[in-house]
Amino acid sequence: MGTVTTADEREEREERAERVPKQDRSRATRQRLLEAAVACLAEHGWAGSTVTVVAERAGVSRGAAQHHFPTREDLFTAAVEYVAEERSTALRALFPEGAAGDRRAVIAALVDLYTGPLFRAALHLWVAASNEDQLRPRVTELEAHVGRETHRIAIDLLGADESRPGVRETVQGLLDMSRGLGLANLLTDDGGRRERVVAQWADILDGVLGRGTARD
Repeated sequence: MGTVTTADEREEREERAERVPKQDRSRATRQRLLEAAVACLAEHGWAGSTVTVVAERAGVSRGAAQHHFPTREDLFTAAVEYVAEERSTALRALFPEGAAGDRRAVIAALVDLYTGPLFRAALHLWVAASNEDQLRPRVTELEAHVGRETHRIAIDLLGADESRPGVRETVQGLLDMSRGLGLANLLTDDGGRRERVVAQWADILDGVLGRGTARD
């Protein structure tokens, strides 16, 4: 004999079924807003990237945008956090099995992180944060987290042993160099120069880390 479903149980089941699509729609709206915010920052900078502009680009109402992100600062700090997560995911996805034996490929991938639209969007937020007291501490905290995560990823992919003298500083220098190339790329795309710099840093890392030596 089957279990009898009460009216209350049916109502609860129907409400639960209705909630799932609504949650999916909410996630999709949030995703569109974050992607639109990143694109607006990259194209128009902070001054031209208002909540209204982002909402229009995402195809949602301003009210819907403010439901997810009550303030402009909430929206754009979330957008840069989204950018950071995308950068980390993309880098790890390039080398799912690790890449200690191909350091040049790792260096090139790190440089690519800093020469695309995601870094450009983050840069615009940094500039805004330098002039916006309300925004500065949030962006500073977020970028510190991003920096630590990127450093950990680089250490893992390069097979570096940070207990060895000079290794941590060399890897950090690599990341600083990559960021510098990203800044230069805002004005001109000099792929040939980047390739030569990547090759030089591969030699530097082989000298510091040991040629073709992975971390145990």
